[in-house]
Amino acid sequence: MLDFSVTFIITIVNIAILTFVLRALLFKPVTKFMAERAKKVQNTIAEAGKDRAAAQKLLEQYQAKVKDAKDEADQIIGAGRKNAEAEAERIIADARERAHDLTETARKQIESERQAMATQFKLEAAALIMAASARLVQRELSGDDNRRYANMLFDELNAQKGSL
Repeated sequence: MLDFSVTFIITIVNIAILTFVLRALLFKPVTKFMAERAKKVQNTIAEAGKDRAAAQKLLEQYQAKVKDAKDEADQIIGAGRKNAEAEAERIIADARERAHDLTETARKQIESERQAMATQFKLEAAALIMAASARLVQRELSGDDNRRYANMLFDELNAQKGSL
C-alpha cells in the first residue's frame, strides 16, 4: 500500500508541476492573446458604431440637401409657371385689345362707307327722280322745285325703309 501512496504522491506532484508549467507557458499567453483579441474586437465594434453614426449623419445631411434641392426646384417651377401664366394673360389681353381696335376700325370704316354709299344713292336717286319727274310733267323744273321733290322722295323712301 505504500507503493500506492508514493506513486500517488508522485503523480500529484507531477500534475502540480505540469499545471504550473502549462499555466506559465500556455495558459497565460493564450489568456493574454484572448484578452487582446477581445479588446481588438471591442475596438472594431466601437469604430464600426462610430462609422455607422457618421454614415447615418451623412445620410441625413444628403437627404436634407435633396429635400432642399427639391423644394428649390418646386419653387423655381412654380415661379416659372406663374411667369408663364402672367405672360399668357398679358398676350391674351393684348390680342383682345388689338382685336377690339381692329373691330372698331372696321366698324368706323363700314359706317363711313355706308354713309358715302347712302349719299351716293341719294344723289343718284334724286337725279333719277328729277329725270322721271321732268318726263312726267314735260316741262323743266326750277332748282327749288327739284330740291323740294327730291326731299319729298327721300322722306317717302325713309318711311318705306322703316316699315321694312
